[in-house]
Order: sequence, then C-alpha cells, then structure tokens
Amino acid sequence: MKYLADVTTIEYNADKCTGCGRCIEVCPHGVFDMNGKKAFITDKDLCMECGACANNCEFEAISVDYGVGCAAAVINSMISGGEPACGCSGDDGGSSSGACC
Repeated sequence: MKYLADVTTIEYNADKCTGCGRCIEVCPHGVFDMNGKKAFITDKDLCMECGACANNCEFEAISVDYGVGCAAAVINSMISGGEPACGCSGDDGGSSSGACC
C-alpha cells in the first residue's frame, strides 16, 4: 500500500550498509531489497514510518522519524478506540507529517 508521494522521512546511507538484510526481514511493506551485497530502497512511498528498519539496523544505515506517520495513527486509534487520524485530511488528530493511512 502506498501513501502520499514524497513525504516519508526515511533516509538510507549505503556507505554504512553491511548487507545483513535485517531491514528486509523486518519491514512490513517491502521498502527494501538487496542489490548485490547492499540493501536499497525500492520505493520510499511504501514506507509507513513504523521504525522497524531503523530500530533493527545495527550499523545506523537507516533513519526514520517513526511515530509520525500512518503506523502511529493506526496504533493510537487502537489505544483510543477511534478511527486513525494522521492529520493529512484536515482533522485535528494525529500528526501532520503527511504520511496517511
């Protein structure tokens, strides 16, 4: 599932990547793939900013402002019992990062 174009905060540094493949294992939306011995981002717009890749990259090759996008909206709605509100539809709930569910 894609979200809004060009709004995700994910950043990848190929120089720090060791090719362990952990990002591929933990990403729920297939944002990463391997090219030889290095990971690469297939499509930034697939990222829901959950933070799984950055939290599991031992080499700090990936950074993302997790907790600001769709993943945070879904989790917050589960806790509150309401509908996901990511802020991109003009409502008052959630973040205004633009990454929408």
